Amino acid sequence: MPPVKKIVMWLVVVFLLYAILTSPDSAASIFGSAWDVVSNGVSNIGRFFDSLLNG
Repeated sequence: MPPVKKIVMWLVVVFLLYAILTSPDSAASIFGSAWDVVSNGVSNIGRFFDSLLNG
């Protein structure tokens, strides 16, 4: 991994830890919303392939 990617990755990790430690309720809400988006996306992909195979 190039040094720039490592630096950016560490900055993101530090920011996430800061956000969680300073405002855990907001961080949990954001994570919950992101999880809903991911789970809905996976569900919709599953429905698409199910319709494709059964259609």
